[in-house]
Amino acid sequence: STYQEIAGSQDTVGQYESHTAFTLPGLYRVVKGIDVFDPKFNIVSPGADMNIYFPYTDQKRRLTALHEAIERLLYSADQTDEHIGFLSDRKKPIIFSMARLDRVKNITGLVEWFAKNSALRELVNLVVVAGDINPDKSRDREEVIEIEKMHSLIKEYNLHGEFRWICAQKNRVRNGELYRYIADTRGAFVQPALYEAFGLTVIEAMTCGLPTFATRHGGPAEIIEDAVSGFHIDPYHGDDASERITHFFETCQKDPGYWDKISQSGLKRIYERYTWQIYAKRLMTLARVYGFWKYVSKLGRRETRRYLEMFYILKYRYLVTTVPLPNDAPIVYDKEERSAHPATGNKTENVSAVAV
Repeated sequence: STYQEIAGSQDTVGQYESHTAFTLPGLYRVVKGIDVFDPKFNIVSPGADMNIYFPYTDQKRRLTALHEAIERLLYSADQTDEHIGFLSDRKKPIIFSMARLDRVKNITGLVEWFAKNSALRELVNLVVVAGDINPDKSRDREEVIEIEKMHSLIKEYNLHGEFRWICAQKNRVRNGELYRYIADTRGAFVQPALYEAFGLTVIEAMTCGLPTFATRHGGPAEIIEDAVSGFHIDPYHGDDASERITHFFETCQKDPGYWDKISQSGLKRIYERYTWQIYAKRLMTLARVYGFWKYVSKLGRRETRRYLEMFYILKYRYLVTTVPLPNDAPIVYDKEERSAHPATGNKTENVSAVAV
């Protein structure tokens, strides 16, 4: 997870905090939540699978056998239940997004930003991977609304030739190569959610070397260093968000090295904070630290002692007498006589029970 998700920041409310709002816009007071600086709480952020998501520059590991299928997925003129729309100019960079098709993920919001920004449409193509294309295939009422909205946006803004909508893809291996294929076009990944708890797709895209724009509400605000390893956007101000994306591609046209700079900074951020190796190492370190802190603070030791005493009285005290003594027959505990004797059945000579 991230600190942004759990406890927010000085300016934002965390997912696990309660707050009281007031009449003035933006004025609120946190009333309760998790204190992430308490020793009992430690936040460890996961990473992406480096066997699937790795930089586009790693040519030896690239899955080139999948490129033909990916090209069909992106550029085929066929209109099917798997993809609609087409890209007439294959030389343009691609803005890419992949998420569930619901209101919070705000994929239709991204399409609308793109549709309304003529300068952005001149510079790039837009490809989204989300949900179903045919509303009859969905059983989710919210998704059906978003599907219908997507179709209406395509017609209203005449996005054919600049926009490609692909249904949800579940092949993680191919998705990893898809990120890298988008990077080959010198494109970018956009995560436009109204709120994103963590942002695993942000991690995946950055791990593949894609410059990334992501919502400032939630985990991505912590994952990305704004204007350094990526860019924050406010999904509630779509015009400003699309202008920021436009400015990035205009800058890249003037200075091609700028794209590489953001790409490399994103990778650097991932390698410093968001890999499974770092996750495992930090988790083990915190487990040892917490175990030591719990021991010296005597936290819960009274309850543990009571449990062990109960276990000793009810179970262990009787069971230990069945352990054979060295060079002797097994000891059997006789509950009636409250004494132990050899298993031969001779009760005339009592043997003292083992005391523990």
